[in-house]
Amino acid sequence: MAPDRGKAPLKRAGSRSWDAIDPSLSPWVIDAMAAMNFTRMTPVQASTIPLFKAYKDVVVEAVTGSGKTLAYLIPVVEKLLRLEEPVKRHHVGAIIVSPTRELATQIYNVLLSLLRFHPPSAAELRKSENAGDPDVEEALETFPSSTPKVVAQLLVGGSTTPAQDLSWFLKASPNILIATPGRLLDIMTSRDVHYPKSSFEVLVLDEADRLLDHGFKDDLTKILNLLPKERRTGLFSASVSEAVDQLIRVGLRNPVKIEVKVKGTNGVQDKRTPASLKMTYVVTRASERFSALAVLLKQLTPMPLRTIVYLSTCAAVDYFQALLPAVLPSEVTLVPLHGKHPANVREKNFVRFTNSASSAVLLTTDVAARGLDVPSVDLVIQIDPPSDSKVFLHRCGRAGRAGRKGLSVVFLLPHETDYVEFLKVRHTPIEPLTEPDISVTDEQCIAAKERFQSIVLNDRALHDKAQRAFVSWVRSYSKHEAKSIFSLAQIDWNDHAAAWGLLKMPKIAELKHTKLSPYNSPVVDWDNYRYKDKQREQHRKQMLLEGPQEKTADPKKRNSTVAWSEKLEHKASKEVKRSKKDAKRAYERGTKLTEDEKSYEAETARMVEELRAQQAKTAEGGDFEGFD
Repeated sequence: MAPDRGKAPLKRAGSRSWDAIDPSLSPWVIDAMAAMNFTRMTPVQASTIPLFKAYKDVVVEAVTGSGKTLAYLIPVVEKLLRLEEPVKRHHVGAIIVSPTRELATQIYNVLLSLLRFHPPSAAELRKSENAGDPDVEEALETFPSSTPKVVAQLLVGGSTTPAQDLSWFLKASPNILIATPGRLLDIMTSRDVHYPKSSFEVLVLDEADRLLDHGFKDDLTKILNLLPKERRTGLFSASVSEAVDQLIRVGLRNPVKIEVKVKGTNGVQDKRTPASLKMTYVVTRASERFSALAVLLKQLTPMPLRTIVYLSTCAAVDYFQALLPAVLPSEVTLVPLHGKHPANVREKNFVRFTNSASSAVLLTTDVAARGLDVPSVDLVIQIDPPSDSKVFLHRCGRAGRAGRKGLSVVFLLPHETDYVEFLKVRHTPIEPLTEPDISVTDEQCIAAKERFQSIVLNDRALHDKAQRAFVSWVRSYSKHEAKSIFSLAQIDWNDHAAAWGLLKMPKIAELKHTKLSPYNSPVVDWDNYRYKDKQREQHRKQMLLEGPQEKTADPKKRNSTVAWSEKLEHKASKEVKRSKKDAKRAYERGTKLTEDEKSYEAETARMVEELRAQQAKTAEGGDFEGFD
């Protein structure tokens, strides 16, 4: 990557007001937008689309729900369809990268909705959905093979394997990929996937500031090093300005920056959230939070169809999904979602929430904070303020999208009120929640604590979850970027333990030097405190019979130096064992395959071998245009 790229100051595009649909767009795009209830363009679409079509790199910062997805999908699709020559088979013309599976899936579905209005691309899409249908094959024959079309592929981990994704790529030959960084890198490193500068046109990083964070740094750097330097690049987010100093790594060349801001009540364009979103805070004790949450849901009329409640850790979601139904209104369905759920569970729970016909609450972490456009989400509640202030406005932005009215409420402890000024400095003002009144009595708090403890006493597994969740919450709290506001030293630990329904306080390294007052825990017969799971209970009883285990291993010997030769022998033996396990696993898998699955894998292997043979022939001087 050229070292000077991205060093030039960002040029700012002239402000564009709310515009009608650009008449220079293709007729099918105009029809698609009209059918999708877009009779006018948002400012970000009106600014971005002509710049992208004019071969400009762009950095777009726009409030949540302002139409950023269409602002890059439309120009990317138009660019691919207006190429002088169609993208060759097994060549990629555009890549869109997203930080989460849910957001990548949403982008992919919006793209498919758009492509259904482009006849050649729609025919290709119907072919993949209805393989072998003679009517679809006949419809495809009406378009010559040279007709430009867009074929998309979704690449996310969990639901498919890299081999399955590569197989679909070889058969369908998509020219645009929507992906998460890890799975995209798996596919890009295959020698059967090509993205030379003669074919590759556009790279889009959605929620760019998240992708530029350390969590995705290594994968994103490898992806950028694989892609050609001569390309168009677009960065989109509601908080991208925080990461401008890192844009040099993305290789932007003379980029144009587009900002869409909102006027606050003082008339100044300084807000970074939609005007239709009311952002509020409530100061409560920890023991009042969940009772106040229940009161808020009951007081709002009508009750919101969909509500998102944010906690700080995955372990907290796992724990409170079992407790909250005891205090929430009976008509509310609670749906958990976090990043450590298996992919199929995440997808199932997300679909369950988005399709719920009655009031539903999504109990989640920051995995559902960015970009997701869930219909009818009118209330967002943050039990735990996020450790990163950028995430705060992303969380709030799940409500009040596309002009809908929305309400966001964040619960603050009495010593956290300076967070209001902290957010105001970052152009994210919040105000006290005055209506409805959600104050709760001490009796309600005590009743909630007793309900939680009674639920935990029914299953020892919940006690174990409570201990892990509370420790994870403490560690998350200690890493907040505003440590002067979010200080462990100012927390009322007994009140927090009561709020969580703990049976006893866990031992936490972060509180080693903190003087804690005794916790008024309930009386528990720990010897007879049982697991509901029979195997775990049997194991617990066995451990009780055996008594405490003596630590015979000497810590000094355990950490002693081992000769390098012994390490190599140990490593070699582990490799042999691993290869035997892999071979056994592959054999067992082969015995379980149906005849159709065996023929499918054989066909995929044949296609790969044929492709490699064709590539070898090309290297000798022949021309290769792909295979049917």
